[in-house]
Amino acid sequence: MDSMINNLTAVLFDEVAIRKRIKDIGYELSKVYADKNPVLICILKGSIVFMSDLIRYMTIPLEIDFLSIASYGHSNKSSGVVKIRKDIELDITGRDVIIVEDIIDSGLSLQYIREYLQHHNAKSVATCVLINKKCLRDIEVKIDYFGFEVEEEFIVGFGLDYAERYRNLPYIGILKKEVYS
Repeated sequence: MDSMINNLTAVLFDEVAIRKRIKDIGYELSKVYADKNPVLICILKGSIVFMSDLIRYMTIPLEIDFLSIASYGHSNKSSGVVKIRKDIELDITGRDVIIVEDIIDSGLSLQYIREYLQHHNAKSVATCVLINKKCLRDIEVKIDYFGFEVEEEFIVGFGLDYAERYRNLPYIGILKKEVYS
């Protein structure tokens, strides 16, 4: 981990801050979705760490599923084209669904996922995002729950990656520009 931290300019959110915020979101979701048995859909790969912690703080019955999409590849910018790589397995017809996403920047992927799940006849589709990168939004997309807002920095850690690296950092930090440019 020492070599990875050397590639950061700063740690934005440490383990304690992340844990506290996820705990708060988990408890809030538990209140809102009490007696609803929601389906949480983890958007792979980046959201796996967030979702793993989030469901441990939820105190209600729930189900989980996974959806894998591609829009970045090894770039630091979305291609604008979203492709499904792994589809959900649960039937979400008439179910309350919560999309669990690591980061939203342009909004294109999240909007695509929301519409895709609505076409599966979900009763409701909410979004729960760890990082809201509002300054880069290409389209307006509703975020129901989020952990933190950030500016335009390129961030990694806690599931967020650059070229499949840095996901295992237990905190979120700003990646040095020379690493990804």
